[in-house]
Amino acid sequence: MSILEVHDVSIRYMTGDFKEIGLKEYVTRKLKGNYHVNEFWADKNISFTLEKGDMLGIIGANGAGKSTLLKVVSGIMEPTGGYVKREGNIAALLELASGFDGDLTVRENAYLRGAMLGYTRRFMDEKYDEIIDFAELRGFQDRPFKQLSSGMKSRLAFSIASLVVPDILILDEVLSVGDGAFRAKSEAKMKEIIAGGAATILVSHSIQQVRELCTKVLWLDHGRQVELTEDVQGACERYEQFLKKK
Repeated sequence: MSILEVHDVSIRYMTGDFKEIGLKEYVTRKLKGNYHVNEFWADKNISFTLEKGDMLGIIGANGAGKSTLLKVVSGIMEPTGGYVKREGNIAALLELASGFDGDLTVRENAYLRGAMLGYTRRFMDEKYDEIIDFAELRGFQDRPFKQLSSGMKSRLAFSIASLVVPDILILDEVLSVGDGAFRAKSEAKMKEIIAGGAATILVSHSIQQVRELCTKVLWLDHGRQVELTEDVQGACERYEQFLKKK
C-alpha cells in the first residue's frame, strides 16, 4: 500500500497588472475587454507513488518546478489540478535557515524552532544537548543567532528537524549544508530515518547524492514530467547528458 500518492498534480500561477494599474484602471480595462491575465504552469500533470522505505530523487534544472511540487506534497500549497494523498505524519525540511530570530541566542532559537515544529518543552529539554552536539555548536549556544554563518544556521535547523522519524520526509537541498564531514553525517542520519521506514523525497543538484541514496528518480523540465523510473543510474546518466547538450 502506498504511503504517498501524487496523482496528475498541476500548479498554476496567475500573473496580471491589477496591483500596478489600480482599481479604477482595472475596471475601465475590464469593461473594454482590454485586461489580460497571464497563466504560468509551474508543474503540469505530475504523478508518482511512494511506499515505505522508498527514496525519490527529484532532478531538474532551476525553474523545473521541483520546489513548488514539494510545497504541494507537504501541504503548504493546494494544487490547481489533481490531488495528493498522504498516510501518516509528514516532515518537510524546506528553506532550513528561515524562521529564526537573529537577535535571540542559538539556545533560544533552538527552543523556538522546536516549538514551531510541534515539539514540547519537555522533549526539547531532553534533546537539547543532542541537537547542539549534532549541529557542532557547543561553543556558540549563547551567541546571537545572527552571528552564525549560513552553514551553522542550516546545521542547527537540520539537527532540530531530524529529531523524529516521520512517515514521509521531504528534503530540499538540505544535505548540502556544512562542510564535507557534516554532509556525511547528515547523509548517515537520513539513511537511518529511511531505514526506519520513512518514505523520502530528496531534491538535490548533486547527482552523486541521488545515485547513492535514491531508489527512484523523477526528472522534471519546465514543469513537465520527463521521466519516472527505478533505474536510478540510467536516469542520472541521461540527465547528465541532457545538461551537457544545453
